[in-house]
Amino acid sequence: MSLPPALFCLLCFTFILIFFPNSATSQSCSGLNFTTNDTYGQNRDTALTALYSNVTSGVYFYYTTVGEDPDIVYALALCRGDYSAQVCSDCIEVSKSIILSGCPDRKEAVTWGPGYERTCIVRNSDLPILNVLQIQPMLTVQNGNNVTNGLDQFNQLRTNLMNSLVVSAVLGNTSYNVKNFATGNVNFSSLQSIYGMVQCTPDIGQTDCTSCLYGAINDFQSCCGGLQGGSVLKPSCFIRSDVYPFYAMGNFSQNNPYNLPKDMDGDIEVESLQYDIGIIKLATNDFSSSNKLGQGGFGVVYKGRLPCGQEIAVKRLSANSLQGEEEFKNEVLLAAKLQHRNLVRLLGFCLHGKERLLIYEYLPNRSLDQFIFDRTMRANLDWEIRYKIIGGIARGLLYLHEDSRLRIIHRDLKTSNILLDMEMNPKISDFGMARLFDVDQTQGNTTRIVGTYGYMAPEYAVHGQFSVKSDVYSFGVLVLEIVGGQKNNCFSVGEDTEHLLSFAWRNWREGTALNLVDPAISNAPGNEIMRYIHIGLLCVQENIASRPTMASVVLMLNSYSTTLPVPSQPAFLMNSIVSPDSQAHDILANERARDTINESSITELQPR
Repeated sequence: MSLPPALFCLLCFTFILIFFPNSATSQSCSGLNFTTNDTYGQNRDTALTALYSNVTSGVYFYYTTVGEDPDIVYALALCRGDYSAQVCSDCIEVSKSIILSGCPDRKEAVTWGPGYERTCIVRNSDLPILNVLQIQPMLTVQNGNNVTNGLDQFNQLRTNLMNSLVVSAVLGNTSYNVKNFATGNVNFSSLQSIYGMVQCTPDIGQTDCTSCLYGAINDFQSCCGGLQGGSVLKPSCFIRSDVYPFYAMGNFSQNNPYNLPKDMDGDIEVESLQYDIGIIKLATNDFSSSNKLGQGGFGVVYKGRLPCGQEIAVKRLSANSLQGEEEFKNEVLLAAKLQHRNLVRLLGFCLHGKERLLIYEYLPNRSLDQFIFDRTMRANLDWEIRYKIIGGIARGLLYLHEDSRLRIIHRDLKTSNILLDMEMNPKISDFGMARLFDVDQTQGNTTRIVGTYGYMAPEYAVHGQFSVKSDVYSFGVLVLEIVGGQKNNCFSVGEDTEHLLSFAWRNWREGTALNLVDPAISNAPGNEIMRYIHIGLLCVQENIASRPTMASVVLMLNSYSTTLPVPSQPAFLMNSIVSPDSQAHDILANERARDTINESSITELQPR
């Protein structure tokens, strides 16, 4: 009869604990003595049991207090960020036994779990331990195999790797959604790589975490400098390196909240998003013009590379924001919590004097407009890719409108704000910018029109009224641009000059809608393209109520059994008030025109 994996793992840990106590387990006992089974002892047992039972529910870090002075017990548990909740809970259960047997009557104890893998840290004390850096006692574990060739080069590469992982861990620039945790590797030769891992308890700040990890790296040189691998473990942090991939590539804990006191954010801490100005200047070569990616109404965007090797995009905001530092941090925090595969990920920010920087993931294919409106590049966009781009934009916009923790109205959806990753997946950028610039507005109206004309819904451009249907209008314009390969301003059709929307509507009415299709598209099913043109026209209808929601749009894009309503005439605002050679001049003959910021993006964040 086979055993369940969890039970088998627990039995293995117990076997190691019983038969190999010296090599398999390690704990440190300190502090005052107490009498077994007195009030303190009972509180300690309760606290250690609470660690195990709560980690079982999927929390990889847990902190608790039990009792009152003078018998209060503080306890915490941390598991490696790459391990599942089951492996974590098994380790903590065995670690509880290690403490109870190894430190039966001492008020302070710490253990790093059984075996060479050392999968968890478990601590208890009669003194507060949360938010307190603790670097002693220390445990070192060695991989006894020597480095036989190129020791100096091996050590240098390993040190560089571990130093870069420290930066990644404290800045959160990793593929794991686990605070203060990073893994990585570097090639030593064509046949051998060096692997590394660093982690701090998530309660300590960037400065303490950095100090603890760099100290552990120095200690590693003393214990394991000539060996292929080893670990240095401290109460607040640990590091490990070896010549084989000892860590799991997946992240099993990304949805697990920290069970921390109420004065700490249980999801993301603002401090964990803040970058040092020195690192950003180093990454961008002091904002070198050669690293400039683009410029908009809100500032200049630069490409950068962090010491760990990760590429980033840094938006250097212009000096328009009226917010204080705390307000700015809070709005960045809101934007950072928005996570979707079709949104550009905000990694963090930097505040230094007058400098306000936003740090985003870097997307190598840049923006959609550089493909779709370039005669050479758009040949790379076959129908399958355009189909994927339209669907991805729709899903990202639906998330902003309905599925995120906030209701987000983008208000500047356009091709230059759609970025493309290596696989040409679209990601919406520049959401979350409105409050960073303290725009004078209410929930549904604004006295300051911001955005890009041509994509603006008429009710917003003329009256300052915005809603989710304003974004739907912009999406419709995007669909027609992607299908047609034409900008939404005026263009020549033979001897005539037409606007994209009027051209699409006229050909739809005349039954010649395929005239809109970009000649660069080949072998595309005509009925499918016709359906996308139909959906685009539904989105740009003048009547706000007639436009579909993004939920309906996503359904229409994915279900061909859904019957589409007949579109009504689009708003020909652009055709009547925009000159053929300009999108942004002489738009509105009133006071609002003077407040317009062209080529900038703005987002309204409304709590649900």
